[in-house]
Amino acid sequence: MTRQSFRPFACCGLPLASLISLSACAGDSNLYPSLARRDVERAAASPSPSPTPLPSPSADPSVLAALPRAVAAAQAAQTRFAAARPGAERAVASGAGSTPGSEAWAVASIALAGLESARSDAMIALADVDALYAEAKVNGLGGQPEIMAARETITAIVGEQDDVLASLRGRMGG
Repeated sequence: MTRQSFRPFACCGLPLASLISLSACAGDSNLYPSLARRDVERAAASPSPSPTPLPSPSADPSVLAALPRAVAAAQAAQTRFAAARPGAERAVASGAGSTPGSEAWAVASIALAGLESARSDAMIALADVDALYAEAKVNGLGGQPEIMAARETITAIVGEQDDVLASLRGRMGG
């Protein structure tokens, strides 16, 4: 017959230890600050009245006059790009797969450089419009919607040119 040891408090050990340790938290509550919201916190949590919107500033006439010039410069660059594109495509087709430094490769590279030059003129127009937008935004000037419309027009031109150049570079092998 096995002998069982007598443990009168074995079943109550953990709950009894918990009660003893929690009794330490039941001290005098006046010794510690309250966790309730303070008046300052209530004031900060209340929504402040929304400010009345300011009237939209008027656009600078010189900025509005510069936008059509920038768009026209980008369109002129696109015209030069479109005129040089067929020759560049022929040069790339004949230079594709040729050894770098060969005559066909050099002619194709020069044709690509001509296209990139036309693209750079469009990029200059885009940079001018970006500078106008930054100035208007920083100084709180009007005309931002007009500037963004001109920027989108020029960005579309530059995007098309980038696609053509990437395609031709891919055919050249680099």
